[in-house]
Amino acid sequence: MLDLEVVPERSLGNEQWEFALGMPLAQAISILQKHCRIIKNVQVLYSEQTPLSHDLILNLTQDGIKLLFDACNQRLKVIEVYDLSKVKLKYCGVHFNTQAIAPTIEQIDQSFGATHPGVYNAAEQLFHLNFRGLSFSFQLDSWNEAPKYEPNFAHGLASLQIPHGATVKRMYIYAGNNLQDTKAPVMPLACFLGNVYAECVDVLRDGVGPLGLRLRLLTAGCGPGVMADAKVRAVERNIYFGDSCQDVLSALGSPHKVFYKSEDKMKIHSPSPHKQVPSKCNDYFFNYFTLGVDLLFDSSTHLVKKFVLHTNFPGHYNFNIYHRCDFKIPLVIKKEGAAAQREDCTLTTYSKWDQIQELLGHPMEKPVVLHRSSSANNTNPFGSTFCFGLQRMIFEVMQNNHIASVTLYGAPRPSSRARAEAIGH
Repeated sequence: MLDLEVVPERSLGNEQWEFALGMPLAQAISILQKHCRIIKNVQVLYSEQTPLSHDLILNLTQDGIKLLFDACNQRLKVIEVYDLSKVKLKYCGVHFNTQAIAPTIEQIDQSFGATHPGVYNAAEQLFHLNFRGLSFSFQLDSWNEAPKYEPNFAHGLASLQIPHGATVKRMYIYAGNNLQDTKAPVMPLACFLGNVYAECVDVLRDGVGPLGLRLRLLTAGCGPGVMADAKVRAVERNIYFGDSCQDVLSALGSPHKVFYKSEDKMKIHSPSPHKQVPSKCNDYFFNYFTLGVDLLFDSSTHLVKKFVLHTNFPGHYNFNIYHRCDFKIPLVIKKEGAAAQREDCTLTTYSKWDQIQELLGHPMEKPVVLHRSSSANNTNPFGSTFCFGLQRMIFEVMQNNHIASVTLYGAPRPSSRARAEAIGH
């Protein structure tokens, strides 16, 4: 049985690990994988057709804990303990819930102190006792008790008291004063672990197609002075087609992984007459997992030739490999008519394929069907995706109409040395 420390408005954990509000989904899953011998039978719950309308949930069924992640930013929003009989809980080092100590209203009052009177929810038959960043829900013993504890409206809600001996049915940890209005907080410093994260990624483009990326990066660095407290720093970096490996390394740092393409399965769709001629060396990717971005380099020139932006939707084969890339792609739509009108639009991580087609028009060619599978196991439980090409962009579309990834390609600009020589002349 897990023995966990409750920190209101912050976390639930022990000396080895903790689930902190604002923690990225991938980090919480990493904790569960590392401690899989202790924390077993974990479920991933999400909406297959409308993944943005419901929170993404990690359900620790053996321990009676649910971790609720915001559907958009995929950071931990609420920690719910829905079965207190499966876990030991303590506050400030003192237990208030064990097999020997029942979490009654008297025990909660002794451990956490005074707060506002409880609020009764008649539909759920639950009393809710709220502290800042922490709520307890108490179950009534029977239906007949409900009328006894209805609030006396002549004296207001302050007259509502929780019956003696009532025990906690659920506990919630969240940010702020109101569980219903809570939002996932920003990522805490303890979750950076030396990594760089992308707050947002803007696609730079001209009238023809994409030119590169502008990334707003977050890192936990130290200010001036040895004793200065660590703080989150935000920096902006631009990466363009035609940038060298050195340009990318100086802007983004080392990638998490370098992947060499063993074969190009899309080569058969190329119009080049030399497409069947094998290359002497392979193109390679820089994988930046915490940015949700891949960069493809040409094997002969070592210059950037493609960007891949990942949305990390549940139900995709690559789910949880990358953090979600919160990208924005500006579009200029030319409207037909006597007066040449231009309309500015933006595609985002959350745009659906039918919305994109309304803006960019329907592709002239049929989609390429992409079926991912590992070499060890040729099955893919999530099914195939479809790749459509529009305006030097390839959209990988899932079966629920959401975008799994966007690949950007375009004419490379001159290398850094050529640009410097051009400026010198």
